[in-house]
Amino acid sequence: MGDAVFLRHAKGWRAKCEVCGREAEDISATLKVCAPCVREHFNNARPHLEAAHAKVRERYNLPARVPKDPKGVRCRACGSDCRIPEGSKGFCGIVENLGGKLVRKFGTPERGLLTWYYDPLPTNCVPAEFCAGSGGAGYPRWCRTPRGDIGYHNLSIFLGSCTYSCLFCQNFSFRELTVGGKPTMTAAELAEKANESVGCACYFGGDPASQMPFVISSAKIMHETAQREKRIFRVCLETNLSMNLPSLKQFGELSLQSGGGIKADLKCWSSETLYALSGVEHRTAYDNFRWLGKHHHERPEVPFARASTLLVPGYVDDEEIRALASFIADLDPTIPYSLLAFHPLYHMDDMPYTKREDAERFVKICKQEGLERVRIGNPWLLC
Repeated sequence: MGDAVFLRHAKGWRAKCEVCGREAEDISATLKVCAPCVREHFNNARPHLEAAHAKVRERYNLPARVPKDPKGVRCRACGSDCRIPEGSKGFCGIVENLGGKLVRKFGTPERGLLTWYYDPLPTNCVPAEFCAGSGGAGYPRWCRTPRGDIGYHNLSIFLGSCTYSCLFCQNFSFRELTVGGKPTMTAAELAEKANESVGCACYFGGDPASQMPFVISSAKIMHETAQREKRIFRVCLETNLSMNLPSLKQFGELSLQSGGGIKADLKCWSSETLYALSGVEHRTAYDNFRWLGKHHHERPEVPFARASTLLVPGYVDDEEIRALASFIADLDPTIPYSLLAFHPLYHMDDMPYTKREDAERFVKICKQEGLERVRIGNPWLLC
């Protein structure tokens, strides 16, 4: 636990809910509303939640909320379905209405806003235990040894924009890329990084959903090159899954064909909590996950659909986990599900770490709902 957070909670520091007046350590001082009030008294909670997101987004010169100007230009790239007014940006910050035309600054088929690095395999990615490159699933067709692609690398691609506005973001440094508009690369330049020492490429961020034309374009070049050279090469996605369905289908086909997978970061179940934590009000991620679930059985030796949830204390509780687990299990009980301990960061850095007893109870709930592959992804962070 960080020193500042540790001292605050060691002294019994508690925030107050502005709706019900309750005080507790698992109430975010940024949101100013407790989880029960978010779900049960949303109309009263909403002004506080709106103000919290607006204050954070103003710092990065981003729209306070999803633009819905009836005269604006419509962007259909993700579930936010922005209607962007003249001279303004979409919620992601990289699409603009210039002269009545939609202009995508980055994330085009030609150029993306990103950084990248080589990560030795096996990696510590969330679904590593279930994947080919790090866990050896699908050997010998999808990886080089029974323990994965030992001695090879994952091409880790960190996208510099996002379709959500999560106040707990664990990778919030992407915002500096969104604001600065650099570094950028062409799809061909990125594909060149996937040389013979690379066993897989994983797009994350930020979120790939904000730059899917680039993600698809660059992944296609990598995949086709590897096929031509007759070498194993997987393409994977870690995403909030908010992209439009045609984009998901295009990348999904590449991922299935290559032995990769798509890991969905399902923030929570209730729409009210999703708005509180992430600033969006659509359920595209859940609709898209249904599509993933329907195709999960097509390559059972390497799980295609994968899911995770960050256990934000207080807000992601028994009710949220039970609903999520039931949703996933109804699609396919063999879909791997990783529960991730919360690390106090960004604008929820006053919150406590996830308690071990809570995480272990959540695992039991998931199994009660029928899930067969449930794990705590980062148990070393539990307190």
